[in-house]
Parts: sequence; C-alpha cells; structure tokens
Amino acid sequence: MTARRKRSRRPAAIPLGMAMATALVVVPNVTASAAEANAQATQTAQAAADGTSLSYVVNVRPGHRPSAHLKKAITKAGGTIVTSYDRIGVIVVHSANAGFAAAIRDVRGVESAGATRTAPLPAQSTTDVGTPKVLTAEEAAKAEAAEGQDPLEPLQWDLPAIKADKAHEVSLGSRDVTVAVIDTGVDDTHPDIAPNFDREASVNCVTGKPDMTEGAWRPSAEESPHGTHVAGEIAAAKNGVGVTGVAPGVKVSGIKVSTTAGFFYTEAVVCGFMWAAEHGVDVTNNSYYTDPWYFNCKDDPDQKALVEALTRASKYAEWKGAVNVAAAGNENYDLAADKITDPVSPNDSTPSDRVIDPSECLDIPTQLPGVVTVASTGAKGLKSSFSNHGLGVIDIAAPGGDSTRYQTPAPPATSGLILGPLPGGKWGYMAGTSMASPHVAGVAALIKSTRPHAPAALVKALLYAQADATPCTDPYDIDGDGKVDAVCEGPRNYNGFYGFGTADALDAVTK
Repeated sequence: MTARRKRSRRPAAIPLGMAMATALVVVPNVTASAAEANAQATQTAQAAADGTSLSYVVNVRPGHRPSAHLKKAITKAGGTIVTSYDRIGVIVVHSANAGFAAAIRDVRGVESAGATRTAPLPAQSTTDVGTPKVLTAEEAAKAEAAEGQDPLEPLQWDLPAIKADKAHEVSLGSRDVTVAVIDTGVDDTHPDIAPNFDREASVNCVTGKPDMTEGAWRPSAEESPHGTHVAGEIAAAKNGVGVTGVAPGVKVSGIKVSTTAGFFYTEAVVCGFMWAAEHGVDVTNNSYYTDPWYFNCKDDPDQKALVEALTRASKYAEWKGAVNVAAAGNENYDLAADKITDPVSPNDSTPSDRVIDPSECLDIPTQLPGVVTVASTGAKGLKSSFSNHGLGVIDIAAPGGDSTRYQTPAPPATSGLILGPLPGGKWGYMAGTSMASPHVAGVAALIKSTRPHAPAALVKALLYAQADATPCTDPYDIDGDGKVDAVCEGPRNYNGFYGFGTADALDAVTK
C-alpha cells in the first residue's frame, strides 16, 4: 500500500523510503516550470473535453454575494453555481466547458479561478487509503488495565508519551470544547465515540455544499475508517470501554470531506472549514492533503486558485476561534529543501514526476498560514521513519507510530502503531502523521478547556511554549543500516524534526 496515491495521512507500518498508508499526507510548497504549468492546464482541459463536468472554485472579493453580472458570466461560460461562500468570496461551480476557468478569469471582479480536479465528476479512479490492523480478541485479552484505566489503555503507549495519562488525573477536558475531524467521516455509533459526539457540528461536505442529513457524516462500509480512528484518538470517552482519547472529556464532530474513492477536493475542504467556523468549533484536525496536487504551485492558475480558496477558508475558521491542526505528511520529505520530486500529482488522473521548489509550492492545508504543522514520532520518541520534516515548516511533534522494526514500545504495549476505534464497534492500529495530528488537536482542546476564553493565537502560543524541547536525532539512521535516513537542522527547542518539541498534555491542564 502506498500513501503516495492517497490524500489522507493514513496509518500503516511501512519500510523506510515508502509512504505510510496513513491519513492526510501534507506536503509543502512546490514550483513547476512554465512548461510544466502549461502541461498541467492542458491535462485539466483534456479531462473536461469529452463534455463531462469538472468542479471549479471562483474567488471574488469577500463579503459580497455574486453579482448579477458575474452570475450571467458564469452561465455564459457554461458553468452552474453549486454554492457560494460569500463571507470569504469563494464560489463553487460545475462546468463541462474545458475553457471555463480561462474564460471566467477575464470577467470583472474575478480574482482567481481554477479546476479542483483533473478527473470528471465523479472521480473515476480509486486510491489506497490504508488498511488498519484490527485488534484481535487475543491481543485485547493481554491488556490488563489498572484501576481507572479503560480496558485497552495499557496498549496505548502514545498517551504517556505526551503525559496524557497524568493530565487525565487533573482534567479530562471540557464539554464546552468541540474538535472537528475534517476527514473521511466518523462513525458516531461507536461506543468509544458516541458519548462525546457533537451532532450539531457534524455534516457531509463532499460536494462542497453542506448535507445535513442525519448520519451523512458517517463513512459507508466501503469507505476508509480513517476519520473514525482519528476521532477516537482525540476524544474516545473514558467510559470503561475500549481506548481513551487525549482529551476524553471534550466533544468531537465529524465533517466528511472525502469522496467514496478517497479524494479530498478543495470545494469539500472549503466547506469543512466554513462549517466548523460557523458552528463554534474550537479545533479542527486535518489529516490529509487536498487532491489532486500533493504540492500546489502558485504559478499555475488552477493551483493558485485552490491555494487562495483554502487560505481564505482556513483563515476564516481561525478568525472565528478555531485552531487548525494538520499532518505534515508521510514521505520522509525535507520540506525545507531546495527541490523535491513530486511523483504522484495529479493523483486523480495521470501523475508524472515534477521537480518543485517547496518555498513556492504548498502542501495544503498543512502549509497554509496559521495552520499547526505536526510531525510524527514513534514509540522511542524519535521521528517516525516516514514523517516529513523541515526547519521552519514543522511546528510540533506527537506520537504517530512507526514500524516495530524501527521503534518498539515498552510492555505491556505490543505494537508500535497507534490504537484507536474503527467503524462497527471495533478497534485497530494505524500509523502516520495522520495519527500524530489528532494528538496535538487533543492537547489544543485541553488548553482551550483550561482557558475557555483564549483566542486561537494564544492557544497556539501555549501549545508551542509548553511543548517538551526535543533535540535533533543526529545521526538519524532509523533502520540501522549505517546510512543517514534524514538530516535534522536547528537547536533543541526548535528544529526540523520536532519543531518546538513534543506536545505536552500535562502542561496543557496545569500551566
């Protein structure tokens, strides 16, 4: 299974050099040459040339409804408005006209516009989202819980790694705090999630327009369990059942943004951020990257429009009080390097190798302004073999798991991966930066619980200030073959592997 075909930073243990099939893989900036940009635009045009529809975002001046002039221009260019987020000036449009984006960019009042995909609606290709290792009855029986622990908590080495077990002796978090899981959907019927589920803050955003039908936020039997696992890592109830979340006293909501085929498209993610913003969400977790581009280069007109739409949406959510947390990605990329080869974009049609400059091309949402970028650590506290890194890019680190071959947990834990809920009342192991991000989201929720009136900026500042400084691992030879597998730069309290350090749940409730 290769996460390179997957958007979400999904979990799974994989040898070094291969991507983890974990949720949300976030990648940073990328730049393509003019020739490459033209090729990408041609690819988009060809995808629509057969008369099938593509989805677009049209960005206009925020704070105004689409004018009659603009509506007429959209119709004339062959477009149909799906919905409009007037507060941020983002309009979602469907069109079968291959030249729609180029035509609408010339209209007065349009600041940018671009196709959100290269495959027709709906996307025809499917991608591996990662298969969790389901916890067996025999493994569960070996977990001997101490007094006050949930039955499977002894297998959760990740909780003491960030002192969450000690934090729970002080506070489980506040019922007034909600963390939104923007992901593949959440099974709110799971016994570990049901007690803390916030239905009012849950929705299906896959089309780019909110679907508030009861249960629309749940994954189908054919869809990834990723969002359910993430939700449990954040807020699985301390109720004598299964596992315990980092913040087991807060609420969690599900905002489904992934298609059945596993694609996270811009219009869906914009909808997710806007829904969270308007429904009082305090923290959003984003364990994915927006398809179809691993890196979005702003010198490409389509990709520029996607970056702009998502920047507006995420900033609006933060302005409304939400701390946006995202996974850094699972390719062992140095996101601060001069050049990176992106071999997977566009992942919904025909990908090709493109050399990008991470300072010019963005992995979104993890590299959007204000978003907390999270790297992954394993059971030994070292950077996970797969985790992206980079000085000035990584903000903080947290447990996301790793292959037991590289980092073996201390007993009674038996797996180096992260244990969490799966749809259908099950539990299983996953790994990836997709798992690290919800640990940080949970700590942010504990900070917000302790300081209910703190704005997002203060919560982030405390998150970084309270992190445990973690020095560079040097040399970093995670597989022990005598070769350096990644290079860390920076001092103990701010470096490319761990950012400001490892998240600290105890400080979140005591300082």
